[in-house]
Amino acid sequence: MEGKGRFASFLETAKPYIAMVSLQFGYAGMNIITKVSLNRGMSHYVLVVYRHAFATAVIAPFAILLERKIRPKITFSIFMQIFVLGLLGPVIDQNFYYMGLKFTSPTFSCAMSNMLPAMTFVMAVLCRMEILDMKKIRCQAKVVGTAVTVAGAMLMTLYKGNVVNMFWSKYIHPSTYEPTTTAVDADKNWVTGSILLIIATFAWASFFILQNVTMRRYTAPMSLTCLVCFMGTLQSIVVTLVMEHKPDAWAIGFDMNLLAAAYAGIISSSVAYYVQGLVMEKRGPVFVTAFSPLMMIIVAIMGSFILAEKIYLGGILGAILIVMGLYSVLWGKYKEYKDKEQEEIMEAVKDVRNQMMIGGKDIEANDVEMQNNAEPAIAQTTFAISAPNSAPPMLAVEARKP
Repeated sequence: MEGKGRFASFLETAKPYIAMVSLQFGYAGMNIITKVSLNRGMSHYVLVVYRHAFATAVIAPFAILLERKIRPKITFSIFMQIFVLGLLGPVIDQNFYYMGLKFTSPTFSCAMSNMLPAMTFVMAVLCRMEILDMKKIRCQAKVVGTAVTVAGAMLMTLYKGNVVNMFWSKYIHPSTYEPTTTAVDADKNWVTGSILLIIATFAWASFFILQNVTMRRYTAPMSLTCLVCFMGTLQSIVVTLVMEHKPDAWAIGFDMNLLAAAYAGIISSSVAYYVQGLVMEKRGPVFVTAFSPLMMIIVAIMGSFILAEKIYLGGILGAILIVMGLYSVLWGKYKEYKDKEQEEIMEAVKDVRNQMMIGGKDIEANDVEMQNNAEPAIAQTTFAISAPNSAPPMLAVEARKP
């Protein structure tokens, strides 16, 4: 029984970690499949529309059935927050991310996305979701980690370096669908893609902050995910109608384009939004975004095998800095969580002691009150017992009269 209790406790503690690691594998697969689809000519605007249409269709039945009793009413302020969430995530973040992915590579895009925890941390401090006390080591670790993460991203953007050949590269043939470009055009596209990815990451960090705020008021996470995906679908349709003027761009069949839209919609939108919301309620937005380096490692291995993509020295050095800075932030968050947990335990113990003291005082007061009430009753009883009984002698005197 004791072993089962320990295992259950360990499983409960590990749930957020297991959930976020699983999501990184899902995101890694999305990056590879989407890169192939974009290289084959699919419009990223259309991909965003189909992605969130799939996400809405998948999660809507579960939201309707499972949260029909707990779903709060939508006020105007909540509607505006959902509207902005749809604009930040599905429209701005994903369109800019897909454009940056098209200009660079899946590994580079994932590495740039590792700026997400640092951006989220800065925005959380500005929004007073994170308390920054520079006298504590954990706060210093978060600040230093944020600075190192930004430095790594800047290094990846400004310095490309030589190609680094992995030991398995000679066994893999380069892909044949990559467009041919000159070295100058490739460098220009690399910088453009980096800027687009930074904008996308900023929008994604803003999405996390606003999602955390919205979930405090709209306490049905599955319904919130469904509404955000639906709103994102409508907004993406408007953007696509403005940007894409060819009717053929909307064509989709049973091919890689359909797989990319369905996979990204089901895994990376509906499931990811819901799981991230649940974890964020317990650990906060910075914790949720702290697992992105794992996605970069997975994508680097998969991309090198599947796409035969080139890995550059600047990307490796920048990625190392990003991972170091990121886990400095994660260590600071872990220490903060433990300190907060300890403070909650101390507060609970203090409350129990106060209640016991108050209860003891109440018992003493009740005893004193009972003693005070009992003294008059005892006095009355004593008086009644000690009082003389004069009735019988009077009756005897009356009986003697002639």
